[in-house]
Amino acid sequence: MTNNDILKKLRVALKLRDTDIVKILSLVDFHMTLSEVNALFRNEEHPNFKPAGDQVLRNFLNGLVIHLRGPMPPGKREGKG
Repeated sequence: MTNNDILKKLRVALKLRDTDIVKILSLVDFHMTLSEVNALFRNEEHPNFKPAGDQVLRNFLNGLVIHLRGPMPPGKREGKG
């Protein structure tokens, strides 16, 4: 399963639009245009298809945590609590 497949499945499962994905990526200061995001979801045979690298998937997942849970409160760190 490719990173593009993972992104597609998450987009469908969470009922996200491409604009939502752009906003989620911007939550972690990773900026992609709407056309770049559209290219991730195209068929692999399409000339404008773009493979999603590990960096794109990692930043999307980190942004998704912030989108769903909200930002981490000040003074809290991972592993402490």
